[in-house]
Amino acid sequence: MKSSMKDKVKGTFHQAKGKVREMAGEITDNPKLKAKGKAEEIAGKAQEKMG
Repeated sequence: MKSSMKDKVKGTFHQAKGKVREMAGEITDNPKLKAKGKAEEIAGKAQEKMG
C-alpha cells in the first residue's frame, strides 16, 4: 500500500475513533473526553487530507 493511501486509512480511523470518544464524552457528560475526541477527529481529517 502506498504511503498516501496509508495516511488516508489512518486518518479515517482516527476520525472514527475521535467520533466515538466524543460521543462517549457526551453520553457520560465528560467534557475532557469529548474534547479529546474532537481533537482526534480533527487530527484525523488533517491526516486524511495530507494522504
